[in-house]
Amino acid sequence: MTPDTHENKYALVTGGSRGIGRAICEKLAEMGYNILVNYNSNKTAAQETAKLVEQYHVKAELLQFDVANKAQVDATLVKWMEEHPDSPIEVLINNAGFRKDALFMWMEEENWDAVLNVNIAGFYNVTKPVFGKMLTNRYGRIVNVVSLSGIKGMPGQTNYSAAKAAIIGATKALAQEVGRAKITVNAVAPGFIKTDMTEGIEEKQYRSIIPLRRFGTSEEVADVVAFLASPKASYVTGEVISINGGLHT
Repeated sequence: MTPDTHENKYALVTGGSRGIGRAICEKLAEMGYNILVNYNSNKTAAQETAKLVEQYHVKAELLQFDVANKAQVDATLVKWMEEHPDSPIEVLINNAGFRKDALFMWMEEENWDAVLNVNIAGFYNVTKPVFGKMLTNRYGRIVNVVSLSGIKGMPGQTNYSAAKAAIIGATKALAQEVGRAKITVNAVAPGFIKTDMTEGIEEKQYRSIIPLRRFGTSEEVADVVAFLASPKASYVTGEVISINGGLHT
């Protein structure tokens, strides 16, 4: 697929400045999409992602907003869409996530609320306006980055497991609502992936329970996301694809 295939069409990746989000930005740029890199606070990292994207001879634009803050989403994303009526967002990757781990008995209410707000409210705040334009254009690809935690549950992550399980449910429901409009909605559920979020986890301690005996890479997640975002996945919707080295099926 060459860059000019998508002309003025864009892909939006929330939490696109680092880790899995950055790898997804690069992969979609390689497919020929112009990329909207969303970030919340780390502008330097977002700028680095933009430079990587531009190596594929496509456009990269930075959009700063907290997905959990609807006012910021409206002031930034919705405004961008209004100012670029001929540049549809054809692909949406809901990747922005947030963890605040603790055993439930010690979990503070603010950490429960914060994790659910980013993961669940964030999904609504970003997807709703983008999805509306997809309906008008009768085409779109939505991929939600969830987690192994949302499928099997993880001790110390009751809030994160609840949030990601909710998005899995939303993925399956929304897919049934919009299939007629040629919009697909899928999710990927990474297990242990080498990113900033797993820096405090000792890989050696978990290798023995992972059939492939290693952590995954951001690029391996991005490859699956790219497939789901492509025309090749036109008959795949409402699915949750695990990327966990066989840890849980």
